[in-house]
Amino acid sequence: MQEEVTQRTVALCVETTRLSAGLLQQAMRKVLREMQRGAAGHRTKLHRGKQTLRQLMRQNTGVSNIEITDRNIRVFSATAKKYGIDFALKKDTSGEIPRYLVFFKGRDADVITAAFREFSAKNLAREKKPSIRKELERAKQQVRARHRQQVRVKTRDRGVEL
Repeated sequence: MQEEVTQRTVALCVETTRLSAGLLQQAMRKVLREMQRGAAGHRTKLHRGKQTLRQLMRQNTGVSNIEITDRNIRVFSATAKKYGIDFALKKDTSGEIPRYLVFFKGRDADVITAAFREFSAKNLAREKKPSIRKELERAKQQVRARHRQQVRVKTRDRGVEL
């Protein structure tokens, strides 16, 4: 018990003409606040979800990558968020067509596999579903065709009889 007390001793130096209980309390609060800030400042913040490649590399885990197209980034991000995957997106513009690489932790390989199964299923379902804009355009064409077929007949009836 004595060792714990001696290890936790803090030196506090306050310059004042008269030391009151309120002043001592205020000084102790300031010291504790600074100690908590110092302890939090030494640890690096562990980022979750979408992050930069540098932040992912700082977590000291093996990093793997896969290629993805630019149209699928938003759908993949939603799936990765659902599965709690830490990942980083990087655009590779070395070729004519830009490629997007998704970097993730090596230990998340099983989770990535499950996420990509769901991601692929969503993409297939989205491709099979007809586009709403195409359906709307086809409906407009049908209305135009029907409108052209109708014959306009103008009759005037003034209501005057002889």
